[in-house]
Amino acid sequence: MSEPGAELPLLLLAGFRALIDDLHAQLSAEGHPDVRPTHGFALQAIGRGATSPGTLADALGVTKQAAARTVARLEQLGYVDRTADDRDGRRQVIVLTPAGHDCLVRSGRILGELRDRWIAEVGERRIAGLERTLGALLGPDGGAVRFDVPGWFAGS
Repeated sequence: MSEPGAELPLLLLAGFRALIDDLHAQLSAEGHPDVRPTHGFALQAIGRGATSPGTLADALGVTKQAAARTVARLEQLGYVDRTADDRDGRRQVIVLTPAGHDCLVRSGRILGELRDRWIAEVGERRIAGLERTLGALLGPDGGAVRFDVPGWFAGS
């Protein structure tokens, strides 16, 4: 039998995993079959200003080589473009393509639908309470968006 304290992180992780698995199943059905969770973190970071392999690596908590591989895969899939920086030709600028934007928009909508599904299961008050409780436990900056989960899980 496990200690009660060990259950909490596992339940939180299981909830996260369930949402992300459902998100990716729906994204696949809506025309984005090759997007993986790591790609989602990268697309979010790029959409919020990580516009070079170096800044993306920092945002994801991975090496520059790992970030470059992710960018290459996203470019191959048509979600990002790389261009030379107008001010520094040695530097690459990463931008989302229309497909990348579409994927992010759909992800946001789908996550809202998944939240609604959970509300249908347990009620608005319980989900809102869960969100408030997690926010209170995480503190004033606990809601800060972090995309470094890939690097954090990998130990980079």
